Amino acid sequence: MSFPRTTVAGVSLPRMLIGTNWIFGWSHTGNAADKYIKEKHSCVDATARIFDAFLSYGVDAVMGPFSSHPECNDRIKQVEDKTGKKIIRIDTPHINVDDNEAARNDAKAVLKKSGEIGCAFCLIHHASCEQLVNKNKKTIERIGDYTDMIRQAGVIPGLSAHMPEIIQYSDENNYDIETYIQIFNCIGFLMQVEVEPIIKIIHEAKKPVMTIKPMAAGRVSPYVGLTFNWSVLRPQDMVTVGCISEHEVHEDVEISLAALERRLPNIEGRSSPIKTSIIK
Repeated sequence: MSFPRTTVAGVSLPRMLIGTNWIFGWSHTGNAADKYIKEKHSCVDATARIFDAFLSYGVDAVMGPFSSHPECNDRIKQVEDKTGKKIIRIDTPHINVDDNEAARNDAKAVLKKSGEIGCAFCLIHHASCEQLVNKNKKTIERIGDYTDMIRQAGVIPGLSAHMPEIIQYSDENNYDIETYIQIFNCIGFLMQVEVEPIIKIIHEAKKPVMTIKPMAAGRVSPYVGLTFNWSVLRPQDMVTVGCISEHEVHEDVEISLAALERRLPNIEGRSSPIKTSIIK
């Protein structure tokens, strides 16, 4: 079975992308959850089982801060060695965007690393990108310096747009950007404005959009979160899905395929001490 794919800057990508918060320990819930994730993935076998499950559906692209967090790339490399399969890396590095030579050298070193470790895409992390946004001018100051560094590293440039204006300003100014990351979920978790204007921005984007946090970091069920995102996104857009076990992978893929095919998902019901005719 192969999950539906799209094309970004000439690169074939699955429309479902592998998220890494629930592998590397960034739960968006609390310290206890972070520790649980790290304990669960203290050995590469647990991570490899997740990737094996994704790869069985042709989901072969992963998103994470690989060049700015070498330990994250090390884990993906271990998974590749264990599975014998190549995984497309979508890098989301944090870089120093201060306007001085030392900072530029620091940023260039991180972005060069993105190419050295074999990333296909490099989308500057929103925490760095948003520092360059000038809402008065509707510009992203000096962004060309960094996209040029990414190109020199042999990687395709993009931007992480927690701030939705980043997509608008990039398109309006024709920056050298091939794709975007945008938070999008049915309850507006971590989104800077409401759901309705965000989906309008996504639909008007000139380039494909990689949406993240479809289940609002566990605040909505997979069926609700994934069904909503797939039902309103464009055919070229993607959904990034994080899982803590291979069982979640199989469930999330089936829910997603069902949403795309406009049918009910074939999944088991939740456990309950007393099951009725409604809860099966």
